[in-house]
Amino acid sequence: MIIKKLHFPNFYLSLISLLVLFSCTKNSTVPEEKTTNTDYKISFDRAEKYFNSQDYDSAFFYYNKIKSTSNTAKDQEKIIYSLLRMSTIEQIQGDYSSSETTATEAISFFQKSTNPYYKCYAYNLLAINYESLFDYDRAIYYYSKAFNLSEDKLAKAILKNNIAVVYLDQNKYPQAITILLPLTRESEVQKNKENYARILDNLGYSYFRLNDTKSLFYLNQSLKIRKLIKDNFGLTKSYIHLSEFHKNRDPKLSYDYSKKAYATATKINDVDNRLKSLTLLMQTSNGNDSKKHTAIYLRINDSLNKARQKAKNQFAKIKYDSTKEKNENLVLKAQKAEDALELELQKNQNYIAYFFIFMGILSSVFLYYYLKNKSKKDQQEAVYKSETRISKKLHDELANDVYQTMAFAETQDLQVPAKKETLLGNLDKIYALTRNISRENSKIETGANFENDLKEMLSGYNNDQIQIIIKDNGDINWQKIEAEKKIAVYRVLQELMVNMKKHSQCSFASIGFESNEKYIEINYSDNGIGVKDSLILKNGLSNVENRIYTINGTITFDKETDKGFKVKITIPK
Repeated sequence: MIIKKLHFPNFYLSLISLLVLFSCTKNSTVPEEKTTNTDYKISFDRAEKYFNSQDYDSAFFYYNKIKSTSNTAKDQEKIIYSLLRMSTIEQIQGDYSSSETTATEAISFFQKSTNPYYKCYAYNLLAINYESLFDYDRAIYYYSKAFNLSEDKLAKAILKNNIAVVYLDQNKYPQAITILLPLTRESEVQKNKENYARILDNLGYSYFRLNDTKSLFYLNQSLKIRKLIKDNFGLTKSYIHLSEFHKNRDPKLSYDYSKKAYATATKINDVDNRLKSLTLLMQTSNGNDSKKHTAIYLRINDSLNKARQKAKNQFAKIKYDSTKEKNENLVLKAQKAEDALELELQKNQNYIAYFFIFMGILSSVFLYYYLKNKSKKDQQEAVYKSETRISKKLHDELANDVYQTMAFAETQDLQVPAKKETLLGNLDKIYALTRNISRENSKIETGANFENDLKEMLSGYNNDQIQIIIKDNGDINWQKIEAEKKIAVYRVLQELMVNMKKHSQCSFASIGFESNEKYIEINYSDNGIGVKDSLILKNGLSNVENRIYTINGTITFDKETDKGFKVKITIPK
């Protein structure tokens, strides 16, 4: 399979360094086998062999087999070790989410007696996953947990370096330098050339990103050590960093370093760094050379994505098949007892289901008829109220005028121009009253014509005895006001105008519209006789209050009789 040949990027060397370091301590991380178990030993030996030869799908299979066949009550360390190895493999293949899930499963088996190196290694795994998923705060949190658990000086230095790398990812270069610079002076770090070179390289890169001239010294020191110990993974990273350093200073030298990076990464099949070095080659080359590097980049990147997806699918299948087999065995053992229980449960569930279905149908029927009758009653009540209101208005406002006009037409000589003119005036008055009653009970347009209809309604009360003044500076966008609020405004002003006409005895009335960021303010005033508290309900103004309250507005009446009648209405937008 392709995934057998993929090497993990330099990013994971700190992870593997920790594992090698822990494996060499007196408290070995490899779980001890206290009893003779040939199956376990065979599976473990094969898993380790395949892991070390980078045959990851086969290694994953045997680690998962150990985990699935181990006793969860007695073999926690076997399970933890296998899960940590599986999480490492998923991480190496770039499946960080699955690696996080597997490492978290390993942590669920931790106890007080669990080997602290397992805990340290698990937290380091989680930190790398979160760093790869750009969750930097969690990455630092778990690196810190691993650091606090570690008792080895070199392990602590490796974990500090990992925290510094997170700061590099966040472009927090001063913080990274604060951690890395003291590490370069530690004797334990200097003894371990591989990690010492890594820290020097990260320190030099941090200075480079800050345009500090010290960067080249540390980058070259790291390169020198890596050449000496023949650390090809580290050399690839050094060449890449030096290529970036010289990209704007010496493009030719930058190109040479990127070529060396690509050659070294190709030699050890470090795919991620091959792609990084190809990116630099594309940036530092021209013409056909650049096109050639671009074509190689696209081909390798496509192969890498396919390989990682294939590996991800393979690992998921191994987990699924193992879980399925284990579950099937458990099901077969308990099948006979569960069949009887299932049958009984099914009967009870059926009875309960029938009961709830019956109650649901009964409730639905009841609710349907209740709502139907309530709606019918509400409609009838609304029609009755509307008819009563219209009847009252016809009787109070129109019937007397019609009667007087009919009597006038029967008793007067209509051939006389003055009498005829009087009759026409009375008929025109009756027409106006009829039109007003019709308009008061007609549907209100709440669309684009609302403002015009509102002003037309207000102007309709203008006559020889009463002058209507409308003050509007045009700063209210009625299109953005809710329909129910516009209807309330229309009806409230309509009722105020009717009240004015019937009771105020005024010669002029003013309606002003103003607006701010949160509210619409409407001010009504006239020069009439005003209205007392006891007359508000009598004159129907309680409806005005109720309409305003239903749209969360406020209304204030100024009832001083010697200054006319004033109303202030405030409505939230």
